[in-house]
Amino acid sequence: MPFRVPGTFFLRNVVEKRSLLSQLVRRDFQQRFVGSAIGWMWGLIHPLVMLLSWTFLFQGLLKVTLPPNEVTQNYPLYIFAGMLPWFLFSETVQRSASSVVDQSSLITKTVFPAEIVPVSVFLSCLVSHGLALALMISAAGIFLNQISVFLLILPVYTLIIGLFAVGVGWVVASLHVFLRDTAQVLSVILTFWFFATPIMVPESRYTGWAHVLVVANPLAYVVRAYRQVLLGNRVPNPRDLLVAAASGAAVFLLGGLFFRHMKRGFADVL
Repeated sequence: MPFRVPGTFFLRNVVEKRSLLSQLVRRDFQQRFVGSAIGWMWGLIHPLVMLLSWTFLFQGLLKVTLPPNEVTQNYPLYIFAGMLPWFLFSETVQRSASSVVDQSSLITKTVFPAEIVPVSVFLSCLVSHGLALALMISAAGIFLNQISVFLLILPVYTLIIGLFAVGVGWVVASLHVFLRDTAQVLSVILTFWFFATPIMVPESRYTGWAHVLVVANPLAYVVRAYRQVLLGNRVPNPRDLLVAAASGAAVFLLGGLFFRHMKRGFADVL
């Protein structure tokens, strides 16, 4: 029997999964813009159009103003900073819902680690997030004349979004295999979740039961941190970081266990 160095199989497995994950991310990003004349630029155009629409509606028509104690009085940048973490989360979750079904040929015909599919979706979405974030930092430098020294903290919150989004993505992806209405139900839930996150309206306007929703919403803490770092040049509250990190880790763990249990029946349905 040939001698095997302890851990060799594990390391080889890790390398193979890493290579497969890289290929999935590259293919996913390319397929999103296949046949497009301007390609990845759509990843910036979409959030900018949404930003202009919301600014026109809430500031131009509804006359929403920011309280004096907010991190900035620049309403468009205030919305933009809040949009960044939400779009990364919602796009990952929405696209993860059908991701396993979309890769059914790989899952049923090969020994394929299905759990990495939602992870690849997040990493693909992270590319567009990085482009929009670079635009946000440039805008803060131009219009606010500041670039926060605390930007190095931001990847921690991006990682928390990833844990939370992939955890939820695992749940909805596995449910969608057995119940194809999952994507439609998810769309409704995300619409409500969006308005329960203080993106367009200051957090201080959420009172009573609405305030309870914000407190229970892990994304509210991440949105607040993004604004404090990008616009206020402040260190986010360590308590907020602890709550967001604990929520992200818990959802990631529970989502992974749920997916692992449900994937046993994937081959029979797909």
